[in-house]
Amino acid sequence: MVISPSSLDTNLSLLLSDVSSGKIQLPEFQRDWTWDDNRIRGIIASLSQGYPMGAIMRLQYGNPDIKFKYRTISGVDEPNAVPEFLVLDGQQRLTSIFQSIYSKKCVETKTDKNKAIKRFYYLSMKECLDDDADRFDAVLSIPEDRKVKENFDRDIKLDLSDRAKEYEQKMFPVNIVFDSNALMEWQFGYMMHYTGDTEAIELMKRFQSDVIAVITNYKLPVITLDKSTPREAVCKVFENVNTGGVPLTVFELVTATFATYADPATNDGFDLRKDWEIIKKGIQGREDTLRTDLLDGIDETTFLTTVTLYSSYMDKQAGKIGAVSCKKKDVLALDFNAYIQNREEVLTGFKLAKEFLLKYQYVFRMRDLPYTTQLIPLAAICAVLGKSKCCEPNTVSILTKWYWCGILGEMYGGANETRYANDIEDVIDEVHGKPNQARTVNSAFFSSTRLLTLQTRLSAAYKGIMALLYKEKCRDFMNNTTIDIVNSMIQSPDIHHIFPEAYCEKVGIKRQKYNSVVNKTPILAETNRSIGGNAPSVYTKTILKKVTGLSEDDLRDRIESHKVNYDALVADDFDTYFIDRAKELLNLIEMAMGKPVADRDAETTIEQFGMSLK
Repeated sequence: MVISPSSLDTNLSLLLSDVSSGKIQLPEFQRDWTWDDNRIRGIIASLSQGYPMGAIMRLQYGNPDIKFKYRTISGVDEPNAVPEFLVLDGQQRLTSIFQSIYSKKCVETKTDKNKAIKRFYYLSMKECLDDDADRFDAVLSIPEDRKVKENFDRDIKLDLSDRAKEYEQKMFPVNIVFDSNALMEWQFGYMMHYTGDTEAIELMKRFQSDVIAVITNYKLPVITLDKSTPREAVCKVFENVNTGGVPLTVFELVTATFATYADPATNDGFDLRKDWEIIKKGIQGREDTLRTDLLDGIDETTFLTTVTLYSSYMDKQAGKIGAVSCKKKDVLALDFNAYIQNREEVLTGFKLAKEFLLKYQYVFRMRDLPYTTQLIPLAAICAVLGKSKCCEPNTVSILTKWYWCGILGEMYGGANETRYANDIEDVIDEVHGKPNQARTVNSAFFSSTRLLTLQTRLSAAYKGIMALLYKEKCRDFMNNTTIDIVNSMIQSPDIHHIFPEAYCEKVGIKRQKYNSVVNKTPILAETNRSIGGNAPSVYTKTILKKVTGLSEDDLRDRIESHKVNYDALVADDFDTYFIDRAKELLNLIEMAMGKPVADRDAETTIEQFGMSLK
C-alpha cells in the first residue's frame, strides 16, 4: 500500500499549545524523554537564532483498526483528552522545547554525567546580542531556587530569585516567551526598572526583535501520516526515522495495540509485557527440576509470531480464512481475543517442542540449537497436535525427518514466514496421513563437499552433525560418559579436533580438512587436555596410562562411538581416517534426512576429497 504523508510548516506556538492540551501525545511504544541539560541548552540556543532542527513526524489518531495506547508528553499535566495526533519522530526535541520554554514547571533533567538536576533556563540579553559570543553560552541553566552558588554553596554567584533581580542582571526567563500576558508584564517591569536608562531600553528593543520575535515566529516542518496509514507502515516509518533511538519492534506495536483492551483478569488495560514475562518463565522452564537454557533465545516477537502462525492455521481449518500466514503484517494484525484464546496452547507447544529436542534429537543447550527460527513452526505444530499425538512414535518419526531436513538442508537461514506456513500444513497433514507437498523435506539437499566448509559452530548444519553424534551416544574417551541430557548438564562437553590442530599444522595437513566438521567431535575438558597438540598415536597412549584399568579394546569402543576409524587414528593415518569419517557422517546425515546424499561420487566430491565417498 502506498501512503501519502502531508508536510506543512507549523508555528511552534501552535504545536506547544497542542502538546499542553493533549491534542498531541505519544504512542505508548515511544521511549521516555532522555535529553540532558546541555542538549536542552543547545536547542534553546538554536531556537533563539532561528536555526532549523528537523521535522516533526506525527500520525493522525482515530483509525478504529489501529488502537494504540497513548500517553502525554513528559511534563504535561494529564489532560482528559483523546489525542488528535501521535508523535512518531521528534519527541525528544518537542519535549525539551515544551518543558524549557512553555511549561512553568522546573525542568527535571540530568547532567552529562547522568546526575539528576532541576533547572530553569534563562537567556543573557547582552550575550545574545553580542555577535562575538557563542549563543550556547548565552543560555543559562539555573537551579530550582534560581540561585547559582559556589564555594560549596556558601556564596551566591548569581541570584535570579525575583523579577527585580532578573531585570538587574538582564536575564530573560525563557519559559514566559509564549505566555503573552507574562511576557508583556516582564517587559513592562523591565522598562520601569530602567526608566531613563536609554542604553538598557535599547537593549530590550533589540532583544525583542532579534531574539524573542525569532522564537515566537519559529516554524517547524510537520509531516503528518493520516489515520488510514496501515500499522505495518507505521512500524516501518518509525524504524526508519528513529535511527538514534530504540528500534521499534513488532512486539512494541502489538503491546501498544493490546493496551487498549481490558485484561480479562483485572479489567485494566492489558499489559502484554507483563504477560510475556509470565510466559517466558514457562518457555524457559525456570522451575524445571533439570534446568537447561535451550529455549532462552525465544524472545517476545518469536512468541507472537508463533501465536499468529497457530491462530492462522486454526482459522483456516475453521474456514475463516483462505491461507495460513504469519508475516509481519499478520503479527501486527493479530486479534487480541485470538491471542488470549491461543497463548496457553502455544506455550504448551513450546514445552512439547523442548521435550522433542531434548528427548529425541539430543539438542540440549541454546548454543547447540541449530535454528531458533525453526522452533516457530515446531512449537505451532506441537500446539496443534497436542501432547498425546506428539508422543506417538509415528509422529516423532515424521517430525524428526522434517526437523533434520530443515537443519541439514539449511532451510531456515533467511526470510522464513512462507516456509513456516508451508511446514505447519505439510507436517500436520503428514501426521494425519493426508496428501501434502512436504515442501521442506522435498527441497532439502545436502552436498558431500559441504562437510569441508563446515568449519565453525556458527553453522546450523555443523551444530546438527554434532547433535547426530550425540544421538549415537558417543562416549568420552577418558571417563566413558555418554553425551546425554543429564551428563551434558552436569559436565558440559565441547567440540574439539580429533587430529589436533597443532599436530596437523606441524605435519602439513591442510586447514580446510583438519578444521572441518569431519575432524571435530564432542568431548569433555579432561580428555581435551590429555589430547593436547599431540599425534593420536601419542595421546591415545597417554589416555591409556591415565585411566586406571582402561584397556585398549575399551578405548577403541569409546573412540569408535564417535564414528572414528580407530586403527587409522592410532596409526596417525589422517587420509584414511578422514575419508572413513566423512563417509560415516554422510551415513548419519542420510539416516536423519531419510534420503540419500546424491553426490558422494560426483566429480567435485572426488576432486575435493581425493576419492569417492560411496
